[in-house]
Amino acid sequence: MSEHPQGATGGGSVARVAEALKALGLQAEIREMADSTRTSAEAAAAIGCSVAQIAKSMVFREVDSDRALIVVASGTNRVSTAKLAALTGKTIGKANADFVREKTGFAIGGVSPVGHANDPVDLLLDEDLFQYDELWAAAGSPFAVFRTTAADLVAATGARVADIKEN
Repeated sequence: MSEHPQGATGGGSVARVAEALKALGLQAEIREMADSTRTSAEAAAAIGCSVAQIAKSMVFREVDSDRALIVVASGTNRVSTAKLAALTGKTIGKANADFVREKTGFAIGGVSPVGHANDPVDLLLDEDLFQYDELWAAAGSPFAVFRTTAADLVAATGARVADIKEN
């Protein structure tokens, strides 16, 4: 692990994730990386794990309520919006960068499954993540990650575990 580019860590966002991890009782050390972890492939390369072990947080918009739905998915899985709609009973839309920042407090590429700054969010966890002993999730910046497990994420966040994968 080496030094990150000046100003690239997300500062307050990373600190907010660290505080949330501590408050949730998760013993997870945040690692700040020299290389970007914005995409699952970049994160896996920087960490030295498989792409499937990246717990990517994807933000969707619940159209009627204008709430954020965060899906924490395995880095190799594509998310089915039809399954999300069936699971939530809501119309699901895409979330643009402004919506993501407004609802979570994070920029795209650094959205963490914990430490959201604003409105409460609905959280779904990809059932495929349970096949891995170790996962890596974004920690508030495209250059910061933390190690966790699917069980710890569910226990800490109350996320609903579901089949969200596009077939």
